[in-house]
Formats: sequence, structure tokens, C-alpha cells
Amino acid sequence: MFVGRERELTALGRMWKHEDFQMMVMYGRRRIGKTALLDAFSEDKRTLYFTARQQTSLANLRDFSRVIYAFFGMPASLPSFSLWQDAFDFIKERLAKTSGGRVLFVFDEFPYAAASEPSLASTLQIAIDHQLAGTNMMMVLCGSNEGFMESEVLGRKSPLYGRRTGQMRITAFDAFDTALMLPNASPVDVVRYYATFGGTPYYLKQIRPELSYEQNVTELLFDISGLLYEEPLMLMRQELRDPAAYNSVMNAIGAGANRQNDIASRAGLSAASSVSKYLTVLADLGLVERRVPFGDDSARSRKGLWTIRDPFFAFWYRFVSPHSPEVENGDGDLAAQAEVFGPALDTYVGQIFEDVCRQWLIRANRRGLLPFMASRFGKWWGNDPKMRQQTDIDVVAANPESRTVLLGECKWKESLNVAQTIETLRSRANLIPGYDHRAFALFLKTDELAEIARNRNESDTAAYSIREMFDAVHTR
Repeated sequence: MFVGRERELTALGRMWKHEDFQMMVMYGRRRIGKTALLDAFSEDKRTLYFTARQQTSLANLRDFSRVIYAFFGMPASLPSFSLWQDAFDFIKERLAKTSGGRVLFVFDEFPYAAASEPSLASTLQIAIDHQLAGTNMMMVLCGSNEGFMESEVLGRKSPLYGRRTGQMRITAFDAFDTALMLPNASPVDVVRYYATFGGTPYYLKQIRPELSYEQNVTELLFDISGLLYEEPLMLMRQELRDPAAYNSVMNAIGAGANRQNDIASRAGLSAASSVSKYLTVLADLGLVERRVPFGDDSARSRKGLWTIRDPFFAFWYRFVSPHSPEVENGDGDLAAQAEVFGPALDTYVGQIFEDVCRQWLIRANRRGLLPFMASRFGKWWGNDPKMRQQTDIDVVAANPESRTVLLGECKWKESLNVAQTIETLRSRANLIPGYDHRAFALFLKTDELAEIARNRNESDTAAYSIREMFDAVHTR
């Protein structure tokens, strides 16, 4: 089942409509859905589709030769090309002799082929400049090694620099596209599943609709044979040279350390400076990020906090990793029942719910559902001088030009003093300076709480339940 990715398909479709050579560079970490996207896009197109593997250059070239022969309807028994340049020359020559219209050439997992043939990027650059540039071809160069794709394909020192006509980094689904993969789940369960498995399509496909949330989590994550039990460790081993150190950093953040010194101390690293390189690499992989309060300059702010960006990894390092001894001993189900499915889980999901609400604000803004058109989004935290204590504002949407801001509170609770929540939110209105016009919003777990909030008839305060949030962005 292919869902979501409408914006990506639209961008690819625009490129396809050109009648000259185009090259899209697509990248994103494993399991994120790049191949599914390319399969959906290429479904009705004349496509030369090659996926490289972790093998010798000779073996990849042999496989590429077979794909080329099959594409042009030629016998697979023909001898393999001796050089990559010969293969690209052959494609150019055959296309010149045929009139089949526009061709899509997908070179998937390009880093695998380039790792075994260091000159491949230069060879492809020559082929583009002298052979393929004159064809009616759209090429998609795709890879899972994000660092390689950014440095060796998109980087200024790459032979391929300047050849691309578009680039696309594929990221995980947000909670609202996640819902499309879980059509039988209630909005509340979608948020819980998103907080647990994130928006990676491969992970979401493992959820069995006939099982409860607790059963799915236990089978997939708290059983030694669970398909996703070792997934984060496997990715670390595949992507990183020193997986043990990176794993320690992730464990530290998962346990609650969010400042560089604290992370270094908890991870057992000698100094904060030594943890910096690990955080940078993990950020490049899209696994962690440094957040700063809304309105702060990220380069200068001293209030930055490191957090695990991907909800699946956040859940795994918060709940699964600390209980791996029990899982290994066959008692993972007991650990899950005792330590996970309770107040600790609600607290964790409540934190992810704030991210879901920010995602909703961005989507609602595109649809014109907010009281103004916002251009900046985030969360604010810092000192409240009146209360003389640290506080925060869960979600912020603002338009600096019109000096308008929306402040929101996100509550993952079944019961709540709505009046007090609104009063507290209003009391924080001036903590973000520079805005003359303010609106407020409550994002609530139940329809009942949202209705109570609306019945107060506060003209500048909106209220949304989880169900209403999902209905609003999925209604076309």
C-alpha cells in the first residue's frame, strides 16, 4: 500500500514534464520509503531501473548490463560491458536509434556502486556531459548513505556538482501521513503508534491491525525475535564506524540528558568537545537535533537542547534499551507491562504530542485554517520573570511581518481544568516579545475537553481535539 508523498510525487512529475535531460538527486536513510516512492512514480513510465548492491564493481557492472539488455529487449546472454563508460555509451546509442519517447533512468543505491568503483562519479559526469545531456532522459540518482550523497554527489568537490537539476531528501512521515498507513486505528492510537514507531513506512508496515497497541509493541520490540528489536543497533552498525560510542550517546539522550556536558558525562566520554562530533554525525543522519527556543538564533543561543528527532529511536532508547537484559532473558513482556505501559508512557507520548501539534499547525497553515498566515513555528522555553521560574509554551506559530503570534498548549490527558489551562496560557502571552496581536489554542486529547473549551466562548482562543485535528487535515 502506497500512501502519502504527494509533494514528492508532484516535484518528480514537474521534472518529468521537461523535454530535455534532467537529473534528480534523491537520498534518505534506509527504510524511509525511497524505493516505494520511485516504484510509484515509475509505474506508468518507460523506466531503466538499476539497483546497485554491496559487491564488487565487476559484479555491479554485470548486473547493470543485464538490466540494460532487458530494457532494450535484447538477449541477456550478451557479454557484459567491460567499463561503466561503455554501458553509458551503449544507452546513448540505443536511445538515438529508438523513438520510444521520454525515458526514466533510476540508479538506486548509487553509493554501493561508487564504493567499489571510485571513478564512477567521474565516469557518470563525463557521460552526462557528452552522452546523456542530449537525450530525452530523466535520471534519478538515489542513495541511502546520506553523508555520501551530500558530499560525493551534491558537494562542491564532487565531479557531479552542478549536474543535478533537482534534489530531494526523503524524510519520515509526520503523524498525519502515518494515519494513512493505519486506517483501522483511532486518532488516539495513531498518536501512540507514531510516538512509538515514528513515521518510517517500513516500521509502520509491521503493525498488525488485529492486535492491540500493547500487543504490537511487545511482539515487535520486547521480544528477542521481534523484527524491530535490534533495528537501531543494526542501523548504527551499517552507517557508523564506531557504533558503540554513538549508541552510548543515544542512550544518554534517551535517558534524559539534553545538554552537551550532561550527554558526555552520561555517555562516558572524556569531555563535551569529544561528544560534539558524534552529535553532528547523528544529526546528519536525521536521528538527533538541537532545538532552541522560538525566536532564538540557533547559532548563538545557549539554551539549545539535544533531543532524539525520530520518535522510533526516541522510544527505543527511552524504553527498550534499558530493558534489553530482560528481553534477552525472555522476560521482555513482563518488563513492558511493568515499566512501559503506564504513566511513563503517557508522559513520553505527551511530549511527542507536542510535535504532532506543531505538525498540525504547519499543515493547517497551508490550508488557511489558522487566524493568520504563519511563517515561523516552534516551541518556547525560558524564565518567566513574573513567576520567577522556568516555564514553556508548547507550540508557537507566528508572522513577524504582521506582528501576529499564536500560542498553544498541548494536553495529553483525559481530564483537565480547562479554565485554569487557558488562564495559564494567557499569563505567558508576553514572554515572546515583538508581537502586537495574539491568538491562543488548546490541543486536547478528547472531544469532550475541546467542547468544554469552546463553550467558554473565548473569541481569541480555539480548541481542537485529536480527532478534529486529523479530520481537518485529511478532509479534501
